[in-house]
Amino acid sequence: MAIQLLVCTLPPLKAPLYLMAIKAGFPSPADDYVEKTLDLHEHLIRHPAATFFVRVSGDSMAPLITHGDILVVDRALTPYSGSIIIAAVNGELTVKRLVEQNGTTLLVPDNQSYEPIALTPEIDCTVWGVVVHIIRTVA
Repeated sequence: MAIQLLVCTLPPLKAPLYLMAIKAGFPSPADDYVEKTLDLHEHLIRHPAATFFVRVSGDSMAPLITHGDILVVDRALTPYSGSIIIAAVNGELTVKRLVEQNGTTLLVPDNQSYEPIALTPEIDCTVWGVVVHIIRTVA
């Protein structure tokens, strides 16, 4: 799975935030008023100086992360076992789930068609950050 870095420095982006939550079950009438505005940067980015975006190429993390998704990555967070991270493995960026088990650290794909990468002393691996959001176009 290849990663394409995106540079994004934008002013705040505010959109209406409706008071009523949207149900994923049976539809109900919506309220006709806006509670406030939602700044997507405030919602998606906790540490602006340490956050970057990447575009995904490939399917090793499918179905959660798919080809073309944009990931919001925070370098200020400390990864833990189970975190989805961006890592440079032998010079190539990849997105995988960090898993620690039985004293071994693995980079594990969600797609079972791919093998985990055991982080041994022979493998050069640098964690670039923790994935905090997935942005996907659906239409």
